[in-house]
Amino acid sequence: MTGSVNKPGFPLTYCVGAAVLLLAITLFVSGCVGNDSPEERRTISVTGSTTVLPVGQAAADAYMDTHLYDEILVSGGGSGAGIKAVGEGTADIGMASRDIKAEEKQKYPNLVEHVIAVDGIALIVHPSNPVTTMTMDEIKAIYKGDITNWKDLGGEDRPIVPVGRDSASGTREFFYEAVMHKEEFVRTQQELNSNGAVKQTVAQTPDAIGYVGLGYLDNTVAAVTIDLNGDSVVPNIENIKNKSYPIARGLNMYTQGQPSGLVKEYLDFLMSVEGQRIVAEQGFVPVQ
Repeated sequence: MTGSVNKPGFPLTYCVGAAVLLLAITLFVSGCVGNDSPEERRTISVTGSTTVLPVGQAAADAYMDTHLYDEILVSGGGSGAGIKAVGEGTADIGMASRDIKAEEKQKYPNLVEHVIAVDGIALIVHPSNPVTTMTMDEIKAIYKGDITNWKDLGGEDRPIVPVGRDSASGTREFFYEAVMHKEEFVRTQQELNSNGAVKQTVAQTPDAIGYVGLGYLDNTVAAVTIDLNGDSVVPNIENIKNKSYPIARGLNMYTQGQPSGLVKEYLDFLMSVEGQRIVAEQGFVPVQ
């Protein structure tokens, strides 16, 4: 006669109950750790100067690496566009490679300036160009159209191709004041919308000259040495720090009033030891 066998172990109902309890605990813990609720996620937008853009993006990436629920969206467009965006509330931070203009300050009176770095504007030519030293007067004469051939500067008998920035550019605005002394640019100047575009054009055009932020210098172009009354001054960080290089300016971020929340935390990070290290890595001069 065959009978039922009583196997040792826990009753089936007990095992099922324990499994359900374990699953509930797992889901609860998982929900607490991986909560993706909108209340925990913060997003800000940063826009403006293409000169400041590499610093802004690199700092945003570094910050987000350790703040997984924060998102910092960085884009270019020019200094004027950045100031307008933050002034009109379509961006949280406006990047600018120049100071705010009087008319902008009047239109957006609550904007607060935050200087995050110092930059030099370097004149660049094609690496094959033998003309690598110029005076400030010669640079101005090229961009006014008074000097139009490289032979007038000791180079080959070839027409100069002046390359610059468009009207939204803070780099152009500073160059217009510091180099041109508010005299108009030659009408044949190519006007491009970013430092990268200027560098690429000069790198591909043997007779071109352009100007870019110091952080954009690389071996695809040759930086022009400035002759200041017989003293040759190279555009580099050391000469910007000691103020011997004549074409230098602050790099700014603007906020609508005093910053708070993620905007403040991001700007504080930029001014921290790590943030200023990023500034230096991008080829600019730290301010801290």
